[in-house]
Amino acid sequence: MITTSQLRAGRALAGISIEDLAAASGVNTGDIAKAEAIQPFADPELTGRLKTALESKGVVFIAAGEGDTAAGPGVRLRSAGHDEGHDEGIRPEDLNSSNDD
Repeated sequence: MITTSQLRAGRALAGISIEDLAAASGVNTGDIAKAEAIQPFADPELTGRLKTALESKGVVFIAAGEGDTAAGPGVRLRSAGHDEGHDEGIRPEDLNSSNDD
């Protein structure tokens, strides 16, 4: 279950408005505002839709204790290098005069 703080932080990291999140998730703006304000928010189907929409924008939700047993829940952005279809270019070991531009 994600927290209200994670929802707000995820939206902020993605740089999107409540209206943008509503369009991406199919959830109305009033329900998004409630989900971001009321802890715990009791509708797992709605929070699942919000989470999926934010994850599609590169937000990663981190569970409490993930990676550090003393850490609380959080969010971060997925690194650009892990996007599907991302072109990493030519690896250093493959550089040679034939592929110089």
